[in-house]
Amino acid sequence: MEYDLIIRGGQILDGTGKAAFLGDIAVSGERIVAVGNIDGPAKQCIDAQGCVVTPGFVDIHTHLDAQVGWDDMLSSCCWHGVTSVVMGNCGVSFAPIRAEHKEFLATMMESVEDIPAEGILSSLSWNWETYGQYLADLDQRRFGLNVGGMVGHCAVRVYAMGERSLQKEPASDEDIAAMCEIVDEAIEAGALGFSTSRSFLHKIPDGQPVPGTFADDRELFAIADVLGKRKKGVFQSAPGLPISGKDISPAVRELNVLGEISRRSQRPVSFSLVASSKRPGFYRDVLAVVQKEVDEGANLRPQSTTRPIGLLYGLNIKLPWADEAAWEPLKKMSNEAKLDYLRDPENRANLLDSELHIDPNNLYLLTPGVMDYRPLAENSLAAESVRRECCPLETFIELSIESEGMIAFTYPILNDEWESVEYMMSDPNIVLGLADAGAHVSMVMDASQPTWTLAHLARDIGFLPLEEAVRRMTSDTADLFGITERGRLQVGMYADINVIDMDSLAMLPPEMVNDLPQGEARIIQKAEGYRHTIVNGKEFMRDGEHTGQLAGKILRSQATV
Repeated sequence: MEYDLIIRGGQILDGTGKAAFLGDIAVSGERIVAVGNIDGPAKQCIDAQGCVVTPGFVDIHTHLDAQVGWDDMLSSCCWHGVTSVVMGNCGVSFAPIRAEHKEFLATMMESVEDIPAEGILSSLSWNWETYGQYLADLDQRRFGLNVGGMVGHCAVRVYAMGERSLQKEPASDEDIAAMCEIVDEAIEAGALGFSTSRSFLHKIPDGQPVPGTFADDRELFAIADVLGKRKKGVFQSAPGLPISGKDISPAVRELNVLGEISRRSQRPVSFSLVASSKRPGFYRDVLAVVQKEVDEGANLRPQSTTRPIGLLYGLNIKLPWADEAAWEPLKKMSNEAKLDYLRDPENRANLLDSELHIDPNNLYLLTPGVMDYRPLAENSLAAESVRRECCPLETFIELSIESEGMIAFTYPILNDEWESVEYMMSDPNIVLGLADAGAHVSMVMDASQPTWTLAHLARDIGFLPLEEAVRRMTSDTADLFGITERGRLQVGMYADINVIDMDSLAMLPPEMVNDLPQGEARIIQKAEGYRHTIVNGKEFMRDGEHTGQLAGKILRSQATV
C-alpha cells in the first residue's frame, strides 16, 4: 500500500497527555491511517527526527469573523501551529442578519473588537440571512485552516427584536420564542454553540452596551435549552465579572446562572476569566465558586491565557509617546527612516525633551530572540534604564537602534501579575483561550499564544510538562467545542499535524503591516521552529512559508449521545 504521506521518526505527542513515544504517522487522503513503526512507500515523506509531532492546535477564542472575507491563510494563527479556529465569540457574529442591520453589526464589531467596519463591509459577501446560509457561504471559500463558529446573541437579538434589542427591559415571551427558533436553526445547521456578552466593556459606537447585556435569566435559560434539546453546542459568555471593587456577590450570581445553564442544558459553559492587579485575588474567588458549581454537576470551563494580555508598543508598531509633538514626524516614516531620525543628534535631543505618559515600570521589553512576556520587574524599561544609567526615553531610543527597530514593549492590562497566570494555569477547570486572533488588530497580538506556551511554559521554565501543554491546546479544546475527530494523533482522526523543532521554536518580534482591506494597519507575528503544519492531510505550512495548499474545512457541530 502506498500512503499519501508518512511522517517518520518523530517524538509523537498524541494530544491525550500521554508521554511522547518514537514513531511514524501515515496519512491517506484526509485521515491518519497508521501510527507506530510503518513500512511501505509514500508519495511524500517528512523526516521528523529530532522533532516533536503534535496534533494541530485548536484555538477556541478568535474573532476572525471579518478576516475570513479577505485572508485565506488566517494569519497570524497559521504561523503558530493552529489548524482549527472558532469564531463568533463574545456574542458577536455576522449571522443571522437582515440586510438593514448589516452596518449596525459591522460598526458594533469595530467598537467591541477593534476591527475596522469599512473593511468588514467591503470584504464579506453578505450573501446570507440565516446562520445555515452563512455556513453555506463559507463552504464556497477555501481556507488554510479549519473554521467553525458560534451564533452570537447580539445578531440573534437584533434579528428578532430590531431596535428593541438594546433595551434594558426583559424580552417578551414572543421575543424569546423567536430567538430560540433562530438559535435552533443555527445549531442544527452546525454552529458550534451560542455566545453572549454580559460585559459592560462591550459597547456599540454610541456607548450603549451591546444587545444581550441585560438579558434576564429566563431568556438565557430558554436559549440554553435549545442547545440541550439538540445535544450539541457550547454556551460561551463574556461574563459580567467586574475587575475592580470588593463586592464579589455580583460575580457569584453570574457564576450561579452559568452553572444552572450548564446543569439544565447538560451542555458545557465556557466564559472569559482574567486577573487584574486592580482587584487582587479576585480570580481565586471566582475559581473557588466555579469548583463549587462543578461539584454540583455543572460543566464550567473558564478561559484564560498563558501570558499577560497587553498593549504592544515599539518603533515598528506604535510609539508609546506618539502624542508628543516631538515624535509626530516619525508616525508615517518607514522603519529605516525612523532609525535614521533617531541617530541624528539634534532629533534625539528634541525627543529626549518629551514627557513620559506611560510609566516605564509598566513597559516590559520583548527583546528579539527572547520575547519574555512575563511582567517581571527586571524585564521593565525602568530596570533597563537603571542598568544603562540613562533615562527611559534614551533607553527606548538606544534599544530601538540596537535592534534595528524590532524590539517591542508590552504594557500588560490583564493577567498583569505572573503569579495569577501560574495559579490559573494550575486549575483543572481552566481551558486555554482568549488569544483573540483577528481582534484588537492595532493594539494586541496574542495569536502567538501556542508558541509561547510550548517554548516558554513547557520548554524554558518547565511549568507545564510538554505533553500536558500539547493536550491543553489540542484534545482539551477540541473536545470542549465538540470538534470531533481532531485534536489527537490516532488512527481515523483527520490529519491535522505539526512537526516542531523544539530547540529552535521561537516567536519573532511583532510588527505592524498595512494589509487590511482598506490598507489599514494591523499587528502580525510570525514564528520559527514549525517545520511542517499539515491540515486535512495536506502540507499547509513549511518552515513558516505557505505551500499553496488550502485544505481547511468548515467545522460543524455534532450531537452527543
